[in-house]
Amino acid sequence: MDFNITDDRRMLSESLRRYLSDQYNAETRNSVAYVAPYHSPKHWQEMAELGVLSALVKEEDGGFGGTGFDINVVFEELGRALCPEPFLGSLLALQLLASFNTSKDANKEIAAIVSGEQLAAVAIYEPHAPDSLSDIATQATQAGEQWTLTGEKTAVYGGPSATLILVVAQTADGLGLFIAEPSAQVAKANIDGGGTSSMSFNNTAATCIATSAQAEIEKALDTGRLALCAEAVGTADVLLEMTIEYLKQRQQFGVVIASFQALQHRLVDMAAEVVQARSITVLAAAKLDEEDASRHVALAKNLIGRMATLVAEESTQLHGGIGMTWEYSGSHYSKRLIMLDHQLGDRFNQVNRLLKMAS
Repeated sequence: MDFNITDDRRMLSESLRRYLSDQYNAETRNSVAYVAPYHSPKHWQEMAELGVLSALVKEEDGGFGGTGFDINVVFEELGRALCPEPFLGSLLALQLLASFNTSKDANKEIAAIVSGEQLAAVAIYEPHAPDSLSDIATQATQAGEQWTLTGEKTAVYGGPSATLILVVAQTADGLGLFIAEPSAQVAKANIDGGGTSSMSFNNTAATCIATSAQAEIEKALDTGRLALCAEAVGTADVLLEMTIEYLKQRQQFGVVIASFQALQHRLVDMAAEVVQARSITVLAAAKLDEEDASRHVALAKNLIGRMATLVAEESTQLHGGIGMTWEYSGSHYSKRLIMLDHQLGDRFNQVNRLLKMAS
């Protein structure tokens, strides 16, 4: 498999890495990630101007990227910087809107998101449907040309700052897609930084994008899962580097502990896991627009979840007490890795998806 990226993607990667290094260091990250609105509007606008959001959308939909490899490049850099900006919610919204780009409303909203004018979120999962589309209970009701929504949503990524909210709800034709403002919203910081919200809709007026959109929703979720895999690879890569550097500096019995063979073996195991995770993520990116994309993404998300847990736990143990302190960046990388497994379906959920595909 060819791991080389094109010149355009390399420029995007380098530009984003340079920007995040210069403008979004660990202190900045921690100062905004846990306090409403759980991100930096200033940096969000600057990254939009840098073209990061455009890279998530195909050219025919108003961007300049949109392939699995483009998403891979962007989210790996976000993971390396531990960036809490609400890119996941915007990615899901852009993918869904692009699926219905013949709609005037969809075209207008894509342009607004890409420019940074709008910040988007997608309300999919519910308290009693945390990872299954088949259990969604929010209802969309039509009276003449008017639609209304009634139901509860949870884990809406980017919800606290969203100016555009797409809502998945049941219609007579299946799962539909709507634009609506919630009747009530409760925002909170995630344990690893960034914000999500819970929303309720009570006979809320809505604009219908599509009355039957299950295939498009599944595709958007797979795209989001690929993005999380790429983010985990970037996060794990940095945490591995930090762990190696720490072992080179820490001394016991007058020698650096990096010279201990038992610890070297553990570092090799961590490195092998990260390399394998990068390989399967590249494969999933290559397959994203093919018919068996869901299988490859599920395989990647399952392996990434196992890798993330191993690397986070090993790093914490190898660092000792400092590995759990707020002041040390490694603790935040470990926390993020653990949570990446749980977003959009954890590794066990991916196994269930694979079993259903095989049956």
